[in-house]
Amino acid sequence: MNYLAHLHLGGQRPGQLLGSLYGDFVKGRLQGQFAPEVEAAIQLHRRIDTYTDSHPRVSAALSRFSLTRRRYAGIVIDVFFDHCLARDWAQYADRPLQHFTADVYRVLAAEPQLPGRLAQIAPYMAADDWLGSYRDFQVLEQVLRGIARRLSQPEELTAAMGELERLYQPLSEDFRDFYPQLQAFAVQHIQSP
Repeated sequence: MNYLAHLHLGGQRPGQLLGSLYGDFVKGRLQGQFAPEVEAAIQLHRRIDTYTDSHPRVSAALSRFSLTRRRYAGIVIDVFFDHCLARDWAQYADRPLQHFTADVYRVLAAEPQLPGRLAQIAPYMAADDWLGSYRDFQVLEQVLRGIARRLSQPEELTAAMGELERLYQPLSEDFRDFYPQLQAFAVQHIQSP
């Protein structure tokens, strides 16, 4: 899952929103460097990633990609599933996407010490409404290009949009089947850490 899904699944209190994002920027053991609520959300982020990576429906989605693109298919699926979530937001959330994203951006702006690279990208994330922009399928090309710049062999990732267009319907079905199960998993872990 990518940023939007982690934020949606990780709880709506400010510490939970922060930890849901920090999970992509904080590595290693958590040793009390963050508030307990933030660390619990980072742990949930990691559990969500593990659950997602081992889920049969996600494995089926990954197998839809050509062999040449499989190396980066997990990244492509994460980004595409955020598109599906943004596109179908009203089916999974009880308030509008723009209200949710505005709250996330406010929480980020109010935090004086965001970790690592998140501190660098948070202003751009808010200014360009990265989270809300996932609704537009064409934005995924920009997102994948941005991720590819950080890879040693980005060619297959930058060429993934054609395959995503071809696989749009079956991958959308994979998301519709998988995401409610992931929501239930996250709710269970928020209620009983």
